Amino acid sequence: MSEKYDVVVVGGGAAGLSAALVLTRSMRTVAVVRGGAPRNAPAEHMHGFLTRDGMPPGELLERGAAEVAGYGGELIDDLVTGVENPDTGDDFTVRLASGRILTARRILVATGLRDELPDLPGVRERWGIDVLHCPYCHGYEVRNRPLGLLGGVDPRVPHLALVLPQWSAEVTLFQHTMELSDTDRAQLTARGVRIVEGEVARLVIDGTLRGVELVDGRAVPCSAVFVAPTFVPNADLLHALDCEFDEKGWVVGDPSGRTSVPGVWAAGNVANPAAQVVGAASAGYSAAVAINVDLAQAAAQMPVSTG
Repeated sequence: MSEKYDVVVVGGGAAGLSAALVLTRSMRTVAVVRGGAPRNAPAEHMHGFLTRDGMPPGELLERGAAEVAGYGGELIDDLVTGVENPDTGDDFTVRLASGRILTARRILVATGLRDELPDLPGVRERWGIDVLHCPYCHGYEVRNRPLGLLGGVDPRVPHLALVLPQWSAEVTLFQHTMELSDTDRAQLTARGVRIVEGEVARLVIDGTLRGVELVDGRAVPCSAVFVAPTFVPNADLLHALDCEFDEKGWVVGDPSGRTSVPGVWAAGNVANPAAQVVGAASAGYSAAVAINVDLAQAAAQMPVSTG
């Protein structure tokens, strides 16, 4: 026997919990299926979130979950194995790994993304500690120290190299496998960025990050290294529901997160790789308002009983 809800939220991060909070306060029945570790779990603190700067990511989620539960939302620690869309205007069927079956009038997918890191010794071991990807999240904490930036094919690398001198006068770009144009070199030189040619072999770890070692044996001291991981959305459910995706592999949606499939929304990093925690929470809020309005409009179109 299935359990019925107005909305099932898949994902219990900032986007999913923010949406659930707004929906429960809108008197909607909501279940949040929050299986899986959040993307920022390796980080000790999050930054740039007004009034929450420096808070451990886990604490934000604990507080958010308590708020959702306080308004009657159900928090389910389980994994969604499938969502069935009957294409008849009926409810969605949500199947969980435990065998539970939920039905929902609307679905919000807030499953985030995963970071595919460069395959170099030391990178994954120090990820979120002193191997970092966002200077706006972590730059202040490593300010005024020797910083490295690992080059590669990602187009974000030159941009990162240009902004990192805001936090340190000692920035080294390890060219690694990337090619730099003359314009890039001129701009980086103007910003005081040191460019080191040659392929990187590994990060030097001795309790903490000590530096970067190249294939030819050279070693350059660094206190932190920034990388540009490949962002891969956790979008299996959206694919299974036949949502439209763009040429870069991201789900297509309107500003509220409404996808091409009626009744399905996507919010947070599963839809927007650039969203930080505060942006993901905002996206969840916007999706929740849109979902509530959509449900209200559906109710207004139902036949009215006359007796």
